[in-house]
Amino acid sequence: MQRVMWAVVSGLLWAQAVSTPSGQIRAITTAVPFLLICPDARSGGLAEAGVALPPAPYSLHWNVGALAFMQERGGVSLSYTPWLRALGIADINHFYLPFAWNISEKAGAVAASMTFFSLGRIEFTDNAGIKTGEYDANEFAISTGYSHVISRSLSAGVALKYVQSNLTGATTIGGLTTRPGRTVAGDMGLYYQRDLTLKVKPQPIPVTLRWGVHLSNIGAKMTYTTSGLRDFLPGNLRVGYALSFKMDDFNTITFTNDYNKLLVPSAGGASQVALLEGMFKSFADARGGWKEELSEIYWSIGAEYDYNRLFKVRGGFFYEDPMKGNRRFITLGAGVNFRQVGLDVAYLTSLVQNHPLQNTLRFSLYYLWR
Repeated sequence: MQRVMWAVVSGLLWAQAVSTPSGQIRAITTAVPFLLICPDARSGGLAEAGVALPPAPYSLHWNVGALAFMQERGGVSLSYTPWLRALGIADINHFYLPFAWNISEKAGAVAASMTFFSLGRIEFTDNAGIKTGEYDANEFAISTGYSHVISRSLSAGVALKYVQSNLTGATTIGGLTTRPGRTVAGDMGLYYQRDLTLKVKPQPIPVTLRWGVHLSNIGAKMTYTTSGLRDFLPGNLRVGYALSFKMDDFNTITFTNDYNKLLVPSAGGASQVALLEGMFKSFADARGGWKEELSEIYWSIGAEYDYNRLFKVRGGFFYEDPMKGNRRFITLGAGVNFRQVGLDVAYLTSLVQNHPLQNTLRFSLYYLWR
């Protein structure tokens, strides 16, 4: 039982729906799924869409390529998410601390972040159910990134991250020596934005078109034992767009839409194929053919109303196929900004009965300087 403890915990973090018949679930599992958790309340209120949103310190997670177009000189934020409270567990928490600095148009922008995930206290037992120990499990990732303007409308960026997952505290389990999982991974992204004009009466409406492409968590496989199998990281391809309509000098409405595909073999993260081979095969290896391949794409759509950059209201819808995880939820969010300080809050309500993500709250406090 102890030897699979880390896998059980990872499964809880990914929060598969319990209402789907077990025979129909073909969800893709990986190591360190916390890397895919939405870290901030801005995107949290938009159903976890973010690859084409206006640049902010959070862009290091959503699309590192966007940072070079950040309007502010710099920014720092702290986000907090109490995780899986619907399960009655009070000590699983997610923290995200990003920092971004736009040096200049020619020099580009740099960013760094730390993600910390506390999984709470895990008890270990032997095969007879007798407690043999306990450990406060945790995971974290440290990222750095750089973004540069390629043209007036296009920018690109890369990021490097160190990831550590300590689920057992180096405990010896049934003669098997465990250890913290450690690895490095990279991200890369493209970001495009262009100002257009929607010619309608009585007066034209300025529109900003944005789109983005982001590859994340591409790195060496991870293992938790000295001689165990290695698991894929949650490599992810995210593409999406956003349209911002400036109705007048005070009112702006933004619509955004993201699509995601795990770059992991359909058989799961423990599939024994090489990294690059597994990434390419992930587009054509599902047992159910192309129909199942398409079901592995999960998507989100959101809308935001912004009044004079002082007050924002958000909403969104997230969909994942029942066979691949069955996450379906609606999000609501709001934000207030006073000069350079702002606060965002997001709330998630699941459309799947008894889902672990039900009533998830997110909070983000940020400071921007110009």
